Amino acid sequence: MTTTTVRPPFDPDAAAVLELAQIPPTITIDMLPGLRASSQGWNDAVTEDMLTEAGLTAREVTIPSYDGADIQLSIIEPVGRTGTGPGIYHTHGGGMMSGDRWAGIIPMFGWLHRYNAVFVTVEYRLAPEHPDPTPVEDCYAGLAWTGEHTAELGIDPDRLLIVGGSAGGGLAAGTALLARDRRGPALVGQLLEYPMLDDRDQTASTIQIDGVGIWDRGSNITGWTALLGDRRGGPEVSIYAAPARATDLTGLPSTYLDCGSAEVFRDETVAYATKLWEAGVQAELHVWAGGFHGFDLLAPDAAVSRQAFAAREGWIDRLFR
Repeated sequence: MTTTTVRPPFDPDAAAVLELAQIPPTITIDMLPGLRASSQGWNDAVTEDMLTEAGLTAREVTIPSYDGADIQLSIIEPVGRTGTGPGIYHTHGGGMMSGDRWAGIIPMFGWLHRYNAVFVTVEYRLAPEHPDPTPVEDCYAGLAWTGEHTAELGIDPDRLLIVGGSAGGGLAAGTALLARDRRGPALVGQLLEYPMLDDRDQTASTIQIDGVGIWDRGSNITGWTALLGDRRGGPEVSIYAAPARATDLTGLPSTYLDCGSAEVFRDETVAYATKLWEAGVQAELHVWAGGFHGFDLLAPDAAVSRQAFAAREGWIDRLFR
């Protein structure tokens, strides 16, 4: 099969915002300090005023991770919330190298009121200072703590959902695999937004998205190398670090996956959905025409972004009904 280097076109409305944002398509390791110091238009700066305006309250909990180190969780819920409702556990994006537990969560604020839900988001440690398995083990430690404290948190243990986007989508998938294999908290679903699943750099979409958009092939190599070092692309990479390597996806919860047609993660997302179906797992897949990586966060008012938000919420409606 011949792979063309001509990519599908970007959605024009979203692309107009991308041009204005002037975000470099390729992230290199030397850019990491600056990336961490500024949002680059990518991470949400969630303030106390924003939480108040959204009718939400947050508190922090410090828990031990797998190696005894302390990590933080933020617990967010509607002001005055009573009763029991779903739990939403969040793993943030940032290429395994940047971002924090607040990144990307603003579009989910409405879910907390809609479902009387509790939101738990984890501050996992970042590569390259903390390479694999630390990020996914931190995420699992937070999920395990959440599962152990459902009564205290007012979470229905039968309605615990894991959500992540980009690197956070890969970490959510890896955490779900760990929960399955360690008999950890039972998940009702996993919502994987344009997930970072495959370290091997062998798909058609990685060839097509090179030097364009956001988070291109070069950025992806940077992120996976930060996480895995010399193991990237080799035989010694676990399924929890790179879930695309898993050959057995049986026993996983109902899954929602989406991605853009014009992003690096397109083909690995489609392949993961196919593997889930082959394993008998209920999965819903959306490939948004013209979507580049993170199109919904960068251009939330574009029609394709509004459709993506609505489709995710529709899936959650059916999951939590």
